[in-house]
Amino acid sequence: MTDANARRAVRGRTWRARCAVLLAAVALLASGCDSGPSLETQNEVTAPPGDSKHLVIGSAGFTESDLIAQMYALLLDKAGYDTEILSVANRELYEPALESGQIDVVPEYAATFADWLNAKVNGADAKPVGSPDLDATMKALRKLAVPRGLTVLDPGRAVDQNAFAVAKSYARQHRLKTLSDLGRSGLKVRLAAGDECVQRPYCEPGLKKVYGIDVTGVDPKGVGTTQAKKAVQSGQDQMVLTTTTDATLDEFGLVLLADDKHLQNADYIVPVVNRSRAGSKGVAHALARLNTVLTTKDLADLNRQVDSWRRLPEDVAKKYLEDKGLL
Repeated sequence: MTDANARRAVRGRTWRARCAVLLAAVALLASGCDSGPSLETQNEVTAPPGDSKHLVIGSAGFTESDLIAQMYALLLDKAGYDTEILSVANRELYEPALESGQIDVVPEYAATFADWLNAKVNGADAKPVGSPDLDATMKALRKLAVPRGLTVLDPGRAVDQNAFAVAKSYARQHRLKTLSDLGRSGLKVRLAAGDECVQRPYCEPGLKKVYGIDVTGVDPKGVGTTQAKKAVQSGQDQMVLTTTTDATLDEFGLVLLADDKHLQNADYIVPVVNRSRAGSKGVAHALARLNTVLTTKDLADLNRQVDSWRRLPEDVAKKYLEDKGLL
């Protein structure tokens, strides 16, 4: 993205407007969300779902979130809504702003958001409610969201989960397509990942327990970082922890191994809306149009266009929706 000002100016969304909403969100957090319904009464919602014609779409500030927010805005614009996009990188800020109606719509990840709300409601040590089972995850997420004045719309086909990649040459040599293949091979694997991998059930412990993979150690180079991918590319490590929508794997000669036993949680992309402002059928219908077309592979390609080709998220999002016949 070579022109930050172009992004700020797109479709009449001014920096001043963004700052005003951001400051309101920050003030809201500091005041304990005093301007919205109290958490004690939010689960007693009796008013019909709102249908405000001016909607603020929240983005978490990274490429994928920016792209989805742009697509949400374009689809809502087409449906007759007036939209603006606000980037707030910190979930601790944008989630309370979503509850209060300072932000109306946010793209989220089902299992991650379910666990985040669960920890917020029940404490940091609460047993996770996100799981590889999408239906169970969505049920838990909606149960947590409703009392907070939030509506979780239906998930689409795209999922951004943790994933594991190996060098293409390594995969060819050992005939590997899935993590089960790697487990059956008996190969010793040094894994490039974050420090927490040695304890997280989806990482080293899960790879050993679920797949029988002989992980000999974790090389703490981070999740999907350039350093981690280069370590696998060079053969220093044999596998890297990344994500299913990683747009740069080809650049390093890497390929994902399928999570065929579903170790990873169901982090499908879901729109979350403030019920009192954006809980209408009109909003749900407009956003649901994306569900039938956007795939994990599509999202990885869109990420690549922004991160590698340096195209603007709004341009990439618009071209994609046009190509799919949604605009």
